[in-house]
Amino acid sequence: MNVFVFDIETVPDVEAGRQIFELQDLDDADTAEAMFHLNRQKKGTEFLPHYLHQVVAISAVFRSRDRVKVWSLGDEDFSEKEIIQRFFDGIDKFSPTLVSWNGSGFDLPVLHYRALKHGVAAPQYWDMGEIDQGFKWNNYISRYHARHTDVMDLLAMYTGRANAPLDHIATMLGFPGKMGMSGAKVWDAYIAGDISGIRHYCESDVLNTYLVWLKFELMRGHIDHTMFDNECQLLKENLASSEAEHLKTFLHLWEGSNH
Repeated sequence: MNVFVFDIETVPDVEAGRQIFELQDLDDADTAEAMFHLNRQKKGTEFLPHYLHQVVAISAVFRSRDRVKVWSLGDEDFSEKEIIQRFFDGIDKFSPTLVSWNGSGFDLPVLHYRALKHGVAAPQYWDMGEIDQGFKWNNYISRYHARHTDVMDLLAMYTGRANAPLDHIATMLGFPGKMGMSGAKVWDAYIAGDISGIRHYCESDVLNTYLVWLKFELMRGHIDHTMFDNECQLLKENLASSEAEHLKTFLHLWEGSNH
């Protein structure tokens, strides 16, 4: 079975913000600040509506056969459309089981709006039996089907009152949790041109999601303790062989937390 664990990082869609809120005379930084201010006035929070988020990174852990891989989709200079097309092309090619933390509440709705904006085709993802009869009973869209597992949503029993931050749960379980950045700092990093730092942060988040999912699979009896240990060892070997410093740091923190 192919398992595709994913996480996205976003910044304000200042292009749409200028058009919607008539902010044509402002630069990107001031447009974003105006968007935050308007949202604070309207909803009491700076967190923008899903359709006003621009995707700047999608990171993944892909588990297939006897290998595991962690990376960010596309190159650092790829456009938002190209990154999102890579995401949906992977679904078309492999039909993987998607795994996320709050993917139903945030990541996937954002990807839907952005794919809509850019005209990204995703026939396999949206299929509910029109193309493949089997997708009528098990697809990516319906909440209670198995092609997408939102671990947070399941643990919280589909109620926001029981939602939990990924980094808190990861830390509680002995995994590294947050590393070097937070979602609130992504816009500042983007303005500074630090796409690499954003992608590294996103990869640490998706690694935490993958490890929490493994514990979830252990809890519900899909794997046993030996299989869990083997999966962790396979990932550790992958991280140890990587030349990326942030992945080596993740491994060091992970191993240190187990002592």
